Amino acid sequence: MVREFTVVIEKDEEGYLVASVPSLPGCHTQARSMDELLERIKEAIQLCLEVKGENAEEHLELVGVQMIRV
Repeated sequence: MVREFTVVIEKDEEGYLVASVPSLPGCHTQARSMDELLERIKEAIQLCLEVKGENAEEHLELVGVQMIRV
């Protein structure tokens, strides 16, 4: 069964790309390149599903991303 997850990707202050999966709390990884990051986040998702069970997804739906200045 193929499942889809929303992945949020950011760049930290040291230049690493950081990926997290909002619907799987604690599921995140980092890498220097986008190719490596995408491979690692797929592995992280698979591990989270194994540990938390196949029904671990909290059914969060991405509504949008907004940049806010304060």
